[in-house]
Amino acid sequence: MLKLDIIAGARPNFMKIGPIIHAILRHNDKSGQAKIQYRLIHTGQHYDRAMSASFFEQLRIPEPDINLGVGSGTQAYQTGQIMVKYEEALEQWKPDICIVVGDVTSTMACAIVAKKARIRVAHVEGGIRSGDMTMPEEVNRIVTDSITDYFFTTSEYANQHLMQVGVREEQIFFVGNTMIDSLLSNLDRLERPEILDGPELLGHPYAVLTLHRPSNVDEPENLKKLLLMIDQAIAPMKAVFPIHPRTKRIFDQLGISLGNIVLVDPMPYLSFIYLVQHSKAVITDSGGITEEATVLGVPCMTMRDSTERPETVSMGTNEIIGTDPQNLLPFIELVKSGNWKKASIPPLWDGRTSDRIIDALCNLKN
Repeated sequence: MLKLDIIAGARPNFMKIGPIIHAILRHNDKSGQAKIQYRLIHTGQHYDRAMSASFFEQLRIPEPDINLGVGSGTQAYQTGQIMVKYEEALEQWKPDICIVVGDVTSTMACAIVAKKARIRVAHVEGGIRSGDMTMPEEVNRIVTDSITDYFFTTSEYANQHLMQVGVREEQIFFVGNTMIDSLLSNLDRLERPEILDGPELLGHPYAVLTLHRPSNVDEPENLKKLLLMIDQAIAPMKAVFPIHPRTKRIFDQLGISLGNIVLVDPMPYLSFIYLVQHSKAVITDSGGITEEATVLGVPCMTMRDSTERPETVSMGTNEIIGTDPQNLLPFIELVKSGNWKKASIPPLWDGRTSDRIIDALCNLKN
């Protein structure tokens, strides 16, 4: 009997853990195989319903066995609270392996607690690196990978990063991308968002805009310059901007009027993917959306100076354009003219990653 803890803390985690849980259930339905017991632990790092609870419903994930209820706070506060509360959870039930996903605070915090409790750690999406130590996520990745036992990787880039720092080949399992498992398994369930039938778009072709990185949104004047530039450059297209609550608080201080950017509340997963799938392009500073855009074949412009997902650039639809909004102009013109680069889908991004993860875990030697 294999016992697993599966950790979820923030919106990107939910798309990654859902397929793993479904793979466990498929495994347990097969006769003649040892069953897997698991606990789903939600740290509560994201607590806004539109960014948390609805994902469990839409992705058909069971309610968490434990919700640590950490909520908002500084990164140090959240890290400390998650560690204390997960340690308490381990007193009730001790798994064989703790599965952490991605690069959020919950990932690092629970990995540390598990390792100190002599529980093996498996990192789904291990080995990715941006090289940008100003990103909290990069710190989380490095700390988590430094104590991880098993790495489930999305690309050969990640494999190379791990081997360069001395990770043994037998610890690395190149399995693909669980977030793409979620994407492909839900394409026939997508929900058309109301904004597409509203007067704001009036049948215009549109891009999807998402911004949340501190380098883009924390300084009001920088955010103002960025939005005004996009608003002007995107015409005659529109840009639909599901605005993060944190970014909305800063935006409300700007006092600007936008003619081509349409602000909407954060969307549930099924509606957001529909929005992306039917868009002409994506402008973002998110990593995960670049993966979804690549698989959906949608041109993607990333407003960062680096990426931890280089395969979305070398093989996919993504381009890194930096944080200067002037850099957007030639790329938007490529979208308008229909001359975006040809792209392909990275290896093993085929919807079967989670089954490969569960097979690998079941074949591990104790």
